[in-house]
Amino acid sequence: MRYLLLSDLHSNDEAFSAVLARVKRKKLDKVICLGDFVGYAADPNKVLDRFRTLPRPTVAIRGNHDKVVAAIDGGEMFNPPALLAARWTTERLSKENFEFLKRLPVGPAVVDDSFAICHGSPLDEDAYIFSDFDASMNFAHLNRAAPAVDVCFFGHSHIPSVFTWEHDGIRVEAVRGSRRRLVLEPGRRYLVNPGSVGQPRDRNPRASYAIYDSEEKTVSFDRVSYDARSTRSKILKAGLPPVLGDRLLLGL
Repeated sequence: MRYLLLSDLHSNDEAFSAVLARVKRKKLDKVICLGDFVGYAADPNKVLDRFRTLPRPTVAIRGNHDKVVAAIDGGEMFNPPALLAARWTTERLSKENFEFLKRLPVGPAVVDDSFAICHGSPLDEDAYIFSDFDASMNFAHLNRAAPAVDVCFFGHSHIPSVFTWEHDGIRVEAVRGSRRRLVLEPGRRYLVNPGSVGQPRDRNPRASYAIYDSEEKTVSFDRVSYDARSTRSKILKAGLPPVLGDRLLLGL
């Protein structure tokens, strides 16, 4: 099975469309979204409509922005620009898309008895995984989980990265460059972030995604250029905080 791994789309339809155009001719069995369809940018309905009508089967879990926009969470932990964008989005979502967000399940979830998915971390859907210490606590949790899986895909940090549980410790890697192919080795366990489609934060403004091949045990990372200036113009025209558009040009 080959899975398209998406995370943190954040209402950025230009970035999402560019990723879908890149993979259009690839053999893919399912599309996975690790949460945060909405927030920050100005096209929440376009992004959700596009995802909900994809021709391939989809699996999705909720992110922290999805929860706030769907009025499941009050957003007390959000910074002012993020909270303003969430409130703006709630007021403009179609009924169908609001209900879609409201029904999104909580991670972690196991897909096809093969791998796990979560938004923030397996331990806490709102927590970040940045360090080997963060990863160690989550690997310990996965070791006790049933069914046992060797790989868990997560989002939330907007940084494509790989945490590997090895015999002598945890290896931490940020995924650099345009493309990389990771081979999952037997006897090791992995926490893998495909990066953000809609708001990359690794100083690379191109949309980030990955493809997981469960038979070959490989994860292929890729970056796609898109019209970030158009996305920024929509954010400004909508009256959303300018910083939400400016950061897209720099990948911050």
